[in-house]
Amino acid sequence: MCNNRAWFLNSRIRYRHNTLSQCWLLRCVVLLLFAAVGCIPAAAQCYVYVPTHKSNSVAVIDTSVDQVIAVIPVQVQPLAVAITPNGAFAYVTNSGWMFGSNSVSVIDTASKTVVTTIPVGAFPVGVAITPNGAFAYVANFNSNSVSVIDTTTNTVVAGVAVGSGPWGIAITPGGAYAYVTNLNSNNVWVINTATNTVVATVPVGNGPVAVAITPNGAFAYVTNESSNNVSVINIATHSVVTTVPVSNGAYNSGPYAVAITPNGAFAYTANAAASTVSVIDTSTNTVTATIPVGITPHGLAITPDGINAYVGNEYSSTVSVIDTRTNTVVNTVNGVAVAPEGVAIKPQQGLAANPCRYRTPVQ
Repeated sequence: MCNNRAWFLNSRIRYRHNTLSQCWLLRCVVLLLFAAVGCIPAAAQCYVYVPTHKSNSVAVIDTSVDQVIAVIPVQVQPLAVAITPNGAFAYVTNSGWMFGSNSVSVIDTASKTVVTTIPVGAFPVGVAITPNGAFAYVANFNSNSVSVIDTTTNTVVAGVAVGSGPWGIAITPGGAYAYVTNLNSNNVWVINTATNTVVATVPVGNGPVAVAITPNGAFAYVTNESSNNVSVINIATHSVVTTVPVSNGAYNSGPYAVAITPNGAFAYTANAAASTVSVIDTSTNTVTATIPVGITPHGLAITPDGINAYVGNEYSSTVSVIDTRTNTVVNTVNGVAVAPEGVAIKPQQGLAANPCRYRTPVQ
């Protein structure tokens, strides 16, 4: 009788064990299916680098959780950042203000540490990297020049004299030209990157700050902060073909930063005076939406998937996250230290086609 009872209990234990194993297996299969169709958030695909002007550092945001995961000390009063095409390094301009940093910090994105610091001209602001990753171009506001850095040696190999108060800079997708906004002389100078000589000067509005170029290389969009508008330059002719008003009723809008979606359909401008972001349809060159964000937005970048725009709000010390499909703010990132300025986004290598913040559920 005892042997029969032991056999019965052992059978029940084995049955229970097999049943639990099957349940866990079923759960794992269900979880995998949910992940496959996108119901479970994917791992972070991107990181957002934000120089914080008054904290002498760069905040790194993990886009999967929209939180700051690292703060990297740099030199005095960083303003702008650009990331190499292979995602390995971030180049950060340190304006120095009265303290005279006048340098570029190079951050290793794997270790999130500064690996070298490069002296450049006085009060460096904008920075852009050639599509092949070979050179970084830096606009020096007080030197009225552009420094050309060889990214292999991290040394300045050329200097180009430009207009008065160079601020923003962008390089055409083919790498042939660098477009430089000159804040004080109200024009854009065009540098031939093969010879590092100026080949054109394009008059624009008052106080041009930033410039972004469409992915097809056909047009450059320039924010004119004091004119409250955006100049659209035909790159083939190096001439303005239209001007887009960015209005804020009877008040100034102060368009400051600009970024273009990967498909080239829209240009987003961060309007410092209005604390908004304007959306320009590049097919009609008209503003189709205006989005309230934090106070005095100075930086703007769009994720490689085109789904989100990250906006650095200087006086709020926050970063607003915009969903470009609805043109609404879907999150606000706190803890980015004081006075966030420029914004650049690093995708995970080989995964640029995947969403940065979340995997969109299949409908």
